[in-house]
Amino acid sequence: MKVLISVDLEGGAGFVHPTETNPDRYDYERGRALMTAEANAVIAGVLDAEPDAVVRVADAHGTFRNLLPEDLDRRAHLVRGTPRPLGMLAGLDGHTDALLPVGYHARAGAGPAVLAHPMSDAILDVRVAGRSVGEIGLNVATAGHLDVPVVLLSGDDTACAEFSELVPSAVTDAVKQTLGQAAAVTLHPQEARERLRHAAADAIAPDEVRYRPAARTLVAEIAHSCRAAASVARLATLVGLSR
Repeated sequence: MKVLISVDLEGGAGFVHPTETNPDRYDYERGRALMTAEANAVIAGVLDAEPDAVVRVADAHGTFRNLLPEDLDRRAHLVRGTPRPLGMLAGLDGHTDALLPVGYHARAGAGPAVLAHPMSDAILDVRVAGRSVGEIGLNVATAGHLDVPVVLLSGDDTACAEFSELVPSAVTDAVKQTLGQAAAVTLHPQEARERLRHAAADAIAPDEVRYRPAARTLVAEIAHSCRAAASVARLATLVGLSR
């Protein structure tokens, strides 16, 4: 079994403010450590269920250089750095058996959500089949195009609800309850990691992966305010979506 874990930062337990997610801010190093620990919990859960699984972990936040390589579970392979094909899903291909997005945030405009935003400040909106989506929706569509089941997502409750509308049968793990853009009621990080390990093991069980439907899409539209959004357009072209 081949598994990709795509790890973002804003949706992790304890995170509520940009000082914890941006490299030039004072709380970022603590954020990196917490992000790495959540990734390790999911790796452990996958391997609890499938000890022989080949696990790749895609660093999927910002510069794609956030996870601490020396602290990551040595049984996994880290996909790190940019530029790279498929962005947040680097390492995904048609031979991947399951995708697990971890620490994801809701799209801008989805309602109260912690650190909700589009993929870039340059992007105003992304629409798939006429429906506005964020990173969750675009990545689910990309996985669906490659026939890869998306079996688990973690984040705040708004992100989990957004994901469940797209893949209703998949597992979700809400590690915090949204109060606003920079406020939440959050699980203790250790409690969140224990839950994530169990959720990953449940999601990756062979029968679960076999019957988890992959979302499919045909059309992506991108509304942007400057050339920086071209990377998203290239992603849509790469996976066979029309701009």
